[in-house]
Amino acid sequence: MSCDVATAIAVLWLAAAPAPAGAGISPPPPPPGVSVAREPLFADIVARAGALKTAVEAFKSAPPTPAFKQGITELAALNMQGHLELAKRGTDGDLKCILKGIAEDLPLKLKALETAATDKDRLQAVQDLGYLLNDNVEVITTPPEGQV
Repeated sequence: MSCDVATAIAVLWLAAAPAPAGAGISPPPPPPGVSVAREPLFADIVARAGALKTAVEAFKSAPPTPAFKQGITELAALNMQGHLELAKRGTDGDLKCILKGIAEDLPLKLKALETAATDKDRLQAVQDLGYLLNDNVEVITTPPEGQV
């Protein structure tokens, strides 16, 4: 399955439901079916996405702050780093593709928030960005298939 298709499926599925330590050193890949959520890079992504998800609601009536915009930019870069790390490990799972899709979508959702011309557009942009940030947390923290 291509990354674009896998990303689209995962984002739609999740939306319906709603600089790390040791940089440059790759931990060994987890055994099949084991979550990467506890690895520093992925734990950092989860923490940042969760914090930004909490903060995004404030922008229903105000423009995003420079700190928030920087946070989204950094999170997008970390998601791409996660994608590249999983690709380097030879991981052929959906998470690799989803992280790439999130890395590409975060700047687009931020731009939609920044350019929202009406209250309705702003509310939609806040919701879309909130869903994407929530998805970012869930795709990493949800146990791989076969784990409970």
